[in-house]
Amino acid sequence: MIRAFRNILIVRTDRMGDMILTIPAMRAIKKKYPQARLSVWVSPTTRDLVDGLPFIDEVIVGDIGSGWAKAWAFIVSLRRKQFDLVIIYHTKQKTNLACWLAGIPVRLGYKNNKLGFLLSHPVRDERHLGIKHELDYCLDLLKMVGVEKADTRLEVPYHAQAEVWADNYVKQFSGAGPLVALHPDASCSTRHWPVDSFAVLSLKLIQELDARVVIVGGPTTTPFAGRIPGIDLTGQFSLAQLVSFIKRCSLLISNDSGPVHIAAAVGTPVVSLFLRRQPGINPERWRPLSDKAILMLNKPGEEIVIGPDNEILGGRFDSITPEEVFLSAKKLLNRWH
Repeated sequence: MIRAFRNILIVRTDRMGDMILTIPAMRAIKKKYPQARLSVWVSPTTRDLVDGLPFIDEVIVGDIGSGWAKAWAFIVSLRRKQFDLVIIYHTKQKTNLACWLAGIPVRLGYKNNKLGFLLSHPVRDERHLGIKHELDYCLDLLKMVGVEKADTRLEVPYHAQAEVWADNYVKQFSGAGPLVALHPDASCSTRHWPVDSFAVLSLKLIQELDARVVIVGGPTTTPFAGRIPGIDLTGQFSLAQLVSFIKRCSLLISNDSGPVHIAAAVGTPVVSLFLRRQPGINPERWRPLSDKAILMLNKPGEEIVIGPDNEILGGRFDSITPEEVFLSAKKLLNRWH
């Protein structure tokens, strides 16, 4: 299916890591159809990750889960834009339904039980197998519209005000040691390396490397930050500011979460902690794509195993030791700092 598409919509309304790993696909579709107008439908929390990219013509922020009146008004606004192709990456009933009701003739997405029958061009969904990286899955979906090869380079926009802010902000962290950011949070508790382990690691970084340790994350990270030596910056950044701040760090150490993909996109070395290895939530699918990244994995037989309702069925959260993470951090700092 190759047509002269003129008005394209990409739907990616989930979290920051998912968004960053879809950006190469956005760039590829614009390269394939350079005369087309490219819009991206995102959630309010991830807008800063695409707003300002040169190949994006419009960023649409829409919430269709806050009542039928608002949802219908948003769908009508999509209909008025007269898109001729939509590529739906965030597979949910409401996104499939909205694009169908908006009258978009070519609706490309994943065939599943989330109203996938409303797609005009459904593709078998194999992401749950975790055989490929999420970025590759995103690009695979574009083969149906003629994109066979693509540049897999990650990128995010830098916002001028956030860049100025970050330049001024980092000046307050005096000292010659490396500026190391810790992110002890994640959207799911099964990805949480113990806070006590982060605390031991932070102390070693400060005492042995004279590191300037900062704890980053949103408001949900604040309760963890109070237990970790370092400067608590949780809940103090916008997403654009977080991008600019991580860009200026010597190293990020994080659970399997969105900031590891920010680090990969801005070129900051990153140690990423993966406690789980089950298909679909494994590092093969979600590792940071960077030659400056080190993955820390639970030892064989000690991986966290979760059931269908996200209940923990086995594994150890402390399988990875602070000493092991410290040695990986030191290796990256010796090479890149």
